[in-house]
Amino acid sequence: MKFKVALLPGDGIGPEVVDSAVSLIENISEKFNISFSFETHLIGGSSYDKNGTPLTDEVLSKCYDSDAVLLGAVGGPKWEGLQHNLKPEAALLKLRKALGLYINIRPAKVYAPLLSASTLKPEVLNGTDLVILRELTGDVYFGQPRGYDDEHGWNTMIYTKEEVERITRFAFETAMKRSKRVISVDKANVLECSQFWRKTVHEIHKEYPQIQLSDMYVDNAAMQLVRYPKQFDVILTQNLFGDILSDIASMITGSLGMLPSASLGSKYALYEPVHGSAPDIAGQDKANPLATISSVGMMFLYSFQMDKVTELIEEAITKTLSAGYRTADIYSDGDTLVSTSKMTKIVIDKFNEIYDEQALGVFTL
Repeated sequence: MKFKVALLPGDGIGPEVVDSAVSLIENISEKFNISFSFETHLIGGSSYDKNGTPLTDEVLSKCYDSDAVLLGAVGGPKWEGLQHNLKPEAALLKLRKALGLYINIRPAKVYAPLLSASTLKPEVLNGTDLVILRELTGDVYFGQPRGYDDEHGWNTMIYTKEEVERITRFAFETAMKRSKRVISVDKANVLECSQFWRKTVHEIHKEYPQIQLSDMYVDNAAMQLVRYPKQFDVILTQNLFGDILSDIASMITGSLGMLPSASLGSKYALYEPVHGSAPDIAGQDKANPLATISSVGMMFLYSFQMDKVTELIEEAITKTLSAGYRTADIYSDGDTLVSTSKMTKIVIDKFNEIYDEQALGVFTL
């Protein structure tokens, strides 16, 4: 069995964390008797510098030809002055739209060893394990018309019925495997687009009577996430709101460097850490690779249907954190401060220890 992975390291710390992911995948390939081929391509600012565009059609074609896409990060102050369609972030929107990636999955899990890493109280955080499902192809990010002049700026928030229906079904299917609870987040008290969202979500809910569905306004959801995050399990929400809420959820985990994500469509899948390019520490071997490593775990789950590998990766991360190893973003007094490359090596070593302890041998699919 062989899988083809397109690597899009991007800008800033992107290449470093993608290198960490590749090291882990290569180790897994040996243990599980599968093989991977990797092709590395430019995206974001690095692509603009060479090609005059943040995403070329050639790179997009390579993504179409892959089993999964792994992205690092894009952007940085160097490119902030560019016009909108040439900014590094425009590559992400183009990639998501072109690949038909309509679901963004962002888990926010509190690892017990990191309870003290957040500014929130440990008793508030302990036991939190939620997932934010963000719709990815609609809303103000893609609605037309859009623009600005000297006196006005305007965007169009729009959703089609199909866009709402498909992510809603995914949310309910996800909840069936968890606690059978979904909170749909919108702004239906103000926005007609959100009223349409809520109406459609409730229509699909009739197909899933086992699921407990409730609605919450986005401003309240933002407050509740930091007040009592354990009340949430599956959060279903619109594109703009999901973008904001998932960053708020970084307070739960202690750092953006801990948040993985998967963006799925009917044919293609993209995996990336939630954090940005962090140009201030780029090239210094300081970045936290755990979000990207967790994203690899999601890749094995959703693209390769190897949930055993996902389980081992999560256990390896937990054991690494329990042993006190930390990168700078999650470091506290008494921890052992390590570099990006050292953290990666430790996680791989822990993965192998668990693999050997479970006497898996050569695991053949």
